[in-house]
Amino acid sequence: MGEGFYETQLIVLTSCCALFLLAEHIVSRRKKVGRDEAETRLLEDGGYHPSLLGKLTRQYLFVYALVMGADWLQGPYVYSLYREQYKFPERLVALLFVTGFSSGALTAPLVGAWADQYGRKKICLAFCITYTLSCICIFVPYLPILLIGRSFGGVSGSILFSAFESWLISASNEAGLADSDLSRIMGRASLVNGLVATGAGIVSNQLVSSTGNFGSPFLLSGAILVLSWFVIASSWKENFGSTEANVQNVGIFQMDRLSQAWNIARQDKVLLILGLTQTCFEGSMYLFVFLWVPSLQEASRSSNISPLPLGYIFSAFMISMMLGSLLYTAITSHYLTSSPRSNDNSLTVHAKLSSLVCAISGLVLAASVTSRNEQVRFWCFCVFEACVGMYYPVQGMLRGSLISNEHRATLSSLFRVPLNIFVVVSLLTGVSSARYAVLSASSVMLGFSAIMTGFVIVNHADHSNCRNC
Repeated sequence: MGEGFYETQLIVLTSCCALFLLAEHIVSRRKKVGRDEAETRLLEDGGYHPSLLGKLTRQYLFVYALVMGADWLQGPYVYSLYREQYKFPERLVALLFVTGFSSGALTAPLVGAWADQYGRKKICLAFCITYTLSCICIFVPYLPILLIGRSFGGVSGSILFSAFESWLISASNEAGLADSDLSRIMGRASLVNGLVATGAGIVSNQLVSSTGNFGSPFLLSGAILVLSWFVIASSWKENFGSTEANVQNVGIFQMDRLSQAWNIARQDKVLLILGLTQTCFEGSMYLFVFLWVPSLQEASRSSNISPLPLGYIFSAFMISMMLGSLLYTAITSHYLTSSPRSNDNSLTVHAKLSSLVCAISGLVLAASVTSRNEQVRFWCFCVFEACVGMYYPVQGMLRGSLISNEHRATLSSLFRVPLNIFVVVSLLTGVSSARYAVLSASSVMLGFSAIMTGFVIVNHADHSNCRNC
């Protein structure tokens, strides 16, 4: 195998994605008449206007594409900028990465509590500022400034993966949308993420090639974040986790709110399993970022293959993630309808999908460890990325169903604390040199998460449906 193998696989995956999109378009057109009739009945029953769904979809997906594009532009060249351009030793680069994850762990509960208390829109605007500052700091090759920049990046990551989703769920609830409509938006967001990631990889590569500077993608990222700030400020409405009357006399560290949210999670085994799934899956996903290159390089060297075409492989992973999001949309479109009556069934469907996604992810990571074949490892990693494409909308819908609006961003951020600690500890112990142990441990944790989700959350959903019968 050589570069031609990966070119072929990328063409195959891209063709599958295009065919899937075409099939979905044809099916959606056939269902359009039925949806129009359902929306007419919904209006007659005093439900939401269908234009609200289209408006919210456009508002969220445009901003989501911008902020994820800004994030993906930075990813491919952070390490290269530190290691190759600034000539920092490996340990110092590791310290910078650990600083980012540590700041994310420390500030995650606070940014979630602030989002619920003072407004999700305000915190999303703050994200644009802190991530822009992170981009600015990275151009100063002075360790204290770079550490501050990584800290800003960690705070921004906590906001990105909690406040934006919380804003969408609350906006959807305020508009009176059915779970199937929210599911469709989240599925589209996962698809957009894959498209943007693929495009960002190409753009960042071209920028570095044309400028000869690893910092050029960060300039573009900062500009996109500034644009995002203006778009959010002008198009989004504010929503809160609590009434504005409760904002008074609350300390900046939000200890009462954090304590209340933790007590809610601690006393509810369903929420604990939800947090466990987030830690296991997203922790495995972050570690996978550090492990897929050395894992494939090892298999390639054993076959005396020339250097791997990492750009093609990364694009194949992103296409796989898009296929996963399309599969999610197809499954939920089949089992859920636009009727509010489908909301009860939504929890069961998403709980089962969560268990299935964790189980498959664990199996393919285990297969990648046991096999030394380059082809097998590549396809295992593609399946894992497809699971990533399904995971985000599935987990988002579960959080929307199981976490109350008052504490949604707070609990979503609290769940990121053990996740960041898990990644930091793994990085400090050297994930690359111990990749078999790390992948094996991730596989076991994902399997355990799949079992617990099946026993706890699926059973909870089934009992809830029975009570509503």
